Formats: sequence, structure tokens, C-alpha cells
Amino acid sequence: MTPHTLALAIEGLTTLLAIASIGYLAVAWVAARLFLREHRHPVVSPPPSITILKSLKGLDPGMLDAFRSHCRQTYSGSYELLFGVSTLSDPAAAAVLDLQREFPNLSIRLVECPQNLGTNGKVSTLIQLVPHAQHEILLVNDSDITVSPHYLERITAGFSAPEPNPSIAARPVGLVTALYRGRAHGTLASRLEALTISTAFQPSVLLAKVLECGLHYGLGSTLAIRRQALDAIGGFPAIADQLADDYELGARIDRSGFRIVLSHEVVETSVPAYNWRSFFDHQLRWLRTVRDARPGGYIGLLFTHTFALALLNAIASGLSPLSLWLLGLAFFLRLTVAMTAGALILADHQVLPSLWLLPLHDVTAFALWIAGFASDTIVWRGHRFHVRNGRLYPTS
Repeated sequence: MTPHTLALAIEGLTTLLAIASIGYLAVAWVAARLFLREHRHPVVSPPPSITILKSLKGLDPGMLDAFRSHCRQTYSGSYELLFGVSTLSDPAAAAVLDLQREFPNLSIRLVECPQNLGTNGKVSTLIQLVPHAQHEILLVNDSDITVSPHYLERITAGFSAPEPNPSIAARPVGLVTALYRGRAHGTLASRLEALTISTAFQPSVLLAKVLECGLHYGLGSTLAIRRQALDAIGGFPAIADQLADDYELGARIDRSGFRIVLSHEVVETSVPAYNWRSFFDHQLRWLRTVRDARPGGYIGLLFTHTFALALLNAIASGLSPLSLWLLGLAFFLRLTVAMTAGALILADHQVLPSLWLLPLHDVTAFALWIAGFASDTIVWRGHRFHVRNGRLYPTS
């Protein structure tokens, strides 16, 4: 093959990839608009009783305020909060005691969970919390999640959500999950992470919901579970060695014959003030977890990098008029999806001031996607693991 022929082949390939990726963005925008048009689920009456389970390790800035948001609910049903720590000397334990004093009329309990029941410390704590839970609905979310006063009533409404698809309408709802936005703190890396959440990951969730006729996994921002569904998969011990515990929990509940509902309620996670090393470690951990869980889906993520592919096409074609037109269209659609998902659906007020970062974000994300193929090693809580078949194996 001559250099000229190779150059033409590369130009043709990048053109096709750019066009296909632009199609992805167009369909993602349609999926977001369809979600906006859905009717909110009616409030359940009588409201079910809920136990909120939180696995804690260390105390991060803003965590106590996140706890307080769970205590200021307008929910008319009964609910309790169970906080688990591996040792009572953990700084998070003192925060829970402060919370008990601040909200003496709420059922708030601190439980020591000293056993190590798997490589996933969070799930290990949840296993030890469940015997203390008093209610039928178990709600798990991350320790840094901040919620609105209507959170519980809107999440539980998902358990009575109608299903227009007759093929799955007969399946009982086993899990309700929710979208989330990220609140950045200080650093550029933190802003890029928040931008990833609102303008890339959440749109992909909405698209999967449309293309796969419903959601078939859970999001760690909210996992509201019927005990019956949890028992059907063997409880939390079944995922004690899984890194992507939220994804795996939902996938197993779905395979057990239950339905998963995506609530219209949006919660907020706190994005740490990452330095670049921490940012890359976190992104690669997520990417390699996705590659392990859904290898075909990970390859398909290529088409989500629309701006980067259009930019490659422009370079490969020597800035031809067609490539520049595709680059402009790609950026326009990228902005449109970011605004629809980030601003309209997630009500993320950081999206507008951060739009100028989208080109940097997208090129960085594309490079990280390529790096995700390099190995199966991830860094989690300062330790290195191999992730294989969803399980964690410490590196030697």
C-alpha cells in the first residue's frame, strides 16, 4: 500500500467514524428529549417504610451536610438511617453522633461493622447493616450524595411506575435508581470530572434506556431495593467481591425477573478537588470496570467521542471543507446534548460556565478511553487491583 493510498484510507475511515459518532449524539439528544417528556411517577399511597443504608469510611468535606439532606425529608411514611463504620474510631462516626443530636426525633443509628466479608469494603459493611434494618425497602446511596426534601417520596413513587412495554409490564419493580450531577470543587480536574458526569455519562444512561427498552443496571447515586428482589439474588454477599457493585446489583436483579425504574429525581454527588493523578486513576478505574463488565459496550464507547473523532478526521483530511463542516456539526450537537442533559434534565448550574472546557474534556476522555485497553489494573482507595470478571484481585 502506497503512502497516498494509506492516507486516503485513514481519511475515509475517520470520516465514517465521525459521521457515525454524530449519529450517536443525535440519537442521544432524542433519548434525552423523550425522558423530559415522560410523566413523573405518582406518589405511592400508603408510602412504604424505608431503611437508608450508608457505608462510611473517613469524613469528607460537606459529608455532614449531605447527611442532613436525608434528615429533612417531607416524606409522610416512616424511615430510618443506618450508618456503618468498620471501627468506631473512624472520623465519620463522630459526624453521625452529631447528626443524632441535631435530629433527635429521627431514627438514626450507628453500627460498627468490623468484619471483612469481601474485597469491596462498602458491600462488606452493607452485609453487616442489613440485619439491623427494620423496613421492607432498603435504600443505598453513596456517603457524599445530597438530596432534595422530596427525595424519598419521588424515589418510592418508582415502585408503582406504569410500564408501557407489555412484554415487561408484568414484572414487579425490584429496584429504583436515579440520575445524578457532580458538584466540582476548586481544581480543573474536578471540573472535568463533573463535566463527564453531566454531559457524557448521564446522556449515555438515557440512551441505553431507550435502545435496551429499559434500564438493566443500577447507579450508585440511588439504589432503592425491595427485600424480595435482594433475597432473589442472594443478598449483598453475592456482590461482596464486585468492584462495580451498583451495576452488578441492578444487573442481577434484572436477570432475576424484576424491573428497574429510572426515577426523574436527580441527586448530587460531591466531586473531590482532584489533582491530575487522582483524576486519571479515577477515570481509568471506571473505564476498566466498564470494559470488564461490558467488553462490547466498551468498544462501542468509541462512538461517544464525537468531537475527538471529528477533530481526527479534520487533521487526517488536511482540513478539507467536509471535515470542517463535520467538526462544526459535531461541536454543535455536543453543546446541544450537554445543555439538554446537563442543564434541563440534571439542573446542573455548573454546565453553562464550563462549556468552554468541552474540547479539552473530550480530547482527554478519548485518550483515557484508549488507555483503558492497556491493562486491567485499577487504583482504588490507594491500593492496586486487577479487575477480572467483575472481581477484584490484589496485585502482587
